[in-house]
Amino acid sequence: MSATTLDSRTGDTRTGAQADRFDMAAAPMRVGVVTLAVRDGARVAAFYRDVLGLEDLGTDGADALLGAGGVPLLRLRGDAGLEIAPRSEAGLFHTAFLLPTRADLGRWLAFAAARGLRLQGASDHKVSEAVYLADPEGNGIEIYADRAPFAWTDASGAIVMSTDPLDAPSLLASAGGTQWQGAPAGTLVGHVHLQVGATDTADAFYAGLLGFDIAARYPGASFYGSGGYHHQLAGNIWNSRGAGPRKAGRTGLAELEIVLREAGRAGAIADAARKAGWELDGEGSDGLVIADPWSTRLRLTAA
Repeated sequence: MSATTLDSRTGDTRTGAQADRFDMAAAPMRVGVVTLAVRDGARVAAFYRDVLGLEDLGTDGADALLGAGGVPLLRLRGDAGLEIAPRSEAGLFHTAFLLPTRADLGRWLAFAAARGLRLQGASDHKVSEAVYLADPEGNGIEIYADRAPFAWTDASGAIVMSTDPLDAPSLLASAGGTQWQGAPAGTLVGHVHLQVGATDTADAFYAGLLGFDIAARYPGASFYGSGGYHHQLAGNIWNSRGAGPRKAGRTGLAELEIVLREAGRAGAIADAARKAGWELDGEGSDGLVIADPWSTRLRLTAA
């Protein structure tokens, strides 16, 4: 594998033509910690530990922290008084946990089959292979493994994604008979897929204001990438077409951390937001806080 290179024009951080894994830490923007508001914190935390194999990293105030390899990935904010968010509301579509290798995904799929877990689907997206499920409060989850970055694009260099049947026997065979031992070190939140009210409005915010590339489009969805990745964020209208701002006091995505690699990027975004008349929810040493057009709260932090 060649050393990581950064194309100064595109911010492409794929590690050479035949690299087997994208270097997420080198991307200008990536997902950090996902915070979910849940009614039963203990039950939901147990699910992420037992089913996804995340480790308990303790608490941060009243919030529970879970992660992999000592790295926080998920924060659970429990409040029994919350109302369950309707499926048609803007907010979270799914949190996507990226495993280091295809064999890891094969091990998890074998574990899921042995446990009789209820899955919602499984797909080959060309750029990745993915399995879908939901936590006990209906928060969507994707567990996936990427294909090598050189396989993501067509002859023109455009990223190509699709939704094809998953070759489960091949994926299971990739594990080589080894068993799932929990989320391995190197597991990340590879992307977060959002429900939005309109994709053109989402494009203006996530690409126009925050600076993500529109890496791909799909009927009713836009995929936002940084550094050449197929998408760190996505927004779709499949359940939420025409949705307005989210209501407070409901379950779902409470906050999404976006980690910025470049010093000064948050300040530039803040300046652009002010010029556009966008209200900031906070700005300080703990990051720049801004809400998207549907009141989904984002915290932009420095790497």
